Amino acid sequence: MKVMNEIFQKDCFDILKLKLDRGEIDRRSFLRGIALMGAGALALQSGAVSAQEKEMVMVTWGGDGTKAFEKAFAAPFAKATGIRVKSDGSGPTEGAVKAQFEGGKISWDVMDTEFFSSKTLGEKGYLGKIDYNIVKKEKIHGSDWHDWGVANYYNTYVMVYNKKKFGDNPPKTWADFFDAEKFPGKRTLPKYMIGAPEAALLADGVSPDKLYPMDLDRAFKKIKDFMPNIVSFWGSAAESQQAVIDGEAVIGLLWGTRAQLVHRDTGGDVTFTFQDALLTPSSWSYMNKNPAGAEIANQFIAAAQDPALQIELLRLVGCSPANPAAAAMVPEDLKPFDCMQPEHLKIMHSVDMEWYGKNYGAALDRFIAMIAN
Repeated sequence: MKVMNEIFQKDCFDILKLKLDRGEIDRRSFLRGIALMGAGALALQSGAVSAQEKEMVMVTWGGDGTKAFEKAFAAPFAKATGIRVKSDGSGPTEGAVKAQFEGGKISWDVMDTEFFSSKTLGEKGYLGKIDYNIVKKEKIHGSDWHDWGVANYYNTYVMVYNKKKFGDNPPKTWADFFDAEKFPGKRTLPKYMIGAPEAALLADGVSPDKLYPMDLDRAFKKIKDFMPNIVSFWGSAAESQQAVIDGEAVIGLLWGTRAQLVHRDTGGDVTFTFQDALLTPSSWSYMNKNPAGAEIANQFIAAAQDPALQIELLRLVGCSPANPAAAAMVPEDLKPFDCMQPEHLKIMHSVDMEWYGKNYGAALDRFIAMIAN
C-alpha cells in the first residue's frame, strides 16, 4: 500500500508539474496541490520546484531608468530562466551597500553601480567577483571591466544649449560655455561635480590628454569666478531638464540621456553636442554573499550583455550599449543619440574612473563647500 501511495503521489505530482509548465495553473495553485496530496517533500527532494522558487533583486536608481531596466533586462531574464527578478529603485549608493553588508542583512543581488564605486566597494570586500567564464570580456567596450564590475552602458556629460537664442552661432566648446560675453545667459552645472571640473579645465586651455590627475585648484577657481553666471547646480536629472526647457539656463552641462529628452521634448529648439563630451561607463556588480548566489548574479550580467537588449535600453532611456557589437546594429533613428557610435567617440573624452575611485569623496566635499558659499 505504501508503494502504491508513493506511485499515486508521483503521478499526481507529474500531472501538476505538466500543468504548471504549460501555464494552465500558476505557482500558487501548484504548491497548494502538492501540499494537499502530501507531496511537498517529494517535490523538494526531486528539485523540480527549485527553479520556480528562485528570485533575485536588481537594484537601480529609480524613475524611468528603473522601468527601462525592468523591460530591457529583468523581463527577458525571468522569461528565459524562470527566475523571478524583483526591482528595487532606491539606488545602490556606496553608503547603502556598506550598510547592508556590515549590517548582515543583505537583500540585494545585482546592482547598477557607478563604475568607480564598484571598484572601491569591491576592494573593501562588499562585492562579489565577476566570473569571466560566464561574463564575456569581448562583449565589453575597451577595458571597462575589473574584478568586481563590468560596464553595462555608457552615459555622457554634454553641453546643452538653446538653439533659438543662439541661432547660427551656437556655443561649440567648453570655452564657449564659460564665455558669458560672447554667449550671454545663465548656465547650470551638476551639483555632484563629475564633468564640471573637466569642462572648466578644458575651457582654461588644458589639453584633453593632460586632464588627469585633475588640477582641482585650477578647475574650482575657474568655476568659482564664473559663479555669477550660474543659475543653478542641479541635484537631479529632472532639475537639469527643467532648467534648460524653461529657459532659466540657456546653456547647461547635462547627462547625455537627459539632453536627448530635452531635444525631443522641445523639437530641437534646445539641443546638445557630443563635441568634447565626457564619456562615463556605469557598471553591473553584485553584493558579496548575495541571497540569490554568485552564479545567478553572473548569469544575469552575462544575459544583459546581449546587444539587442542593450539597444532596447538605448531606445527606452538613452543609455548607450556597452557591447561593441551593438554599434552596427543600432537603428538609424537612434544613432544621433548613441554616444558609442564611432563618429561620436572620436570627439569625446573618457572620464578617468581610477582617478575618481581614489579622489571623488574629498573632491566632492570641496566642491559642495565652494558652491554653498
